[in-house]
Amino acid sequence: MKIFGDSNSGNCLKVKWVCDHLGLPYGWVEIDTLRGESRTAEFLEINPFGQVPAVDFEDGRTLAQSNAIMRYLARDSDLVPADAFAVARMDAWLFWEQYSHEPYVAVCRFQMVYLGKAAGELDPGLVKRGYAALDQLEQQLSRTRYLLGESFSLADVALLAYTRVAHQGGFDLERHGAVRRWIADGEDVLKLAPVR
Repeated sequence: MKIFGDSNSGNCLKVKWVCDHLGLPYGWVEIDTLRGESRTAEFLEINPFGQVPAVDFEDGRTLAQSNAIMRYLARDSDLVPADAFAVARMDAWLFWEQYSHEPYVAVCRFQMVYLGKAAGELDPGLVKRGYAALDQLEQQLSRTRYLLGESFSLADVALLAYTRVAHQGGFDLERHGAVRRWIADGEDVLKLAPVR
């Protein structure tokens, strides 16, 4: 299996983390999205959407979209609950992550880290929605250790990717104590070095 990804992308890293956590063998093919490497004819054969991550399996099948890839790779693991309703709750977090968290927290980070914007130059609407997402996480994690309760799942992997680097997008997590605790716990589970 080959994972085509940009190692600066949380969406790509969460697929890598699942493979590492589960001991799944893979080769990593670095794709520099800022240089247009995800738009080449060769890459578009693997993923016509022109996005990373994408996986090329040994049997020739390919799969795109980070959460779909994670769901497939972890389908028979402890990262996916056995109970059908718990799986649906996990999926709700995965959809929420892509619709209500990543477009704000990750976009602010991208603009600061890669476009060189200062925090004061960010769109206030993006910042407001990013904090709303972080507040939502704080509410949940004030009640439970992980997003689904006491068990670490793909929901945690997905949301850890950009939450742990939210400060790089100008977000101050000082008032998000439960989120900070959860980040540390998730980094411990996945054996990740803390981000400074």
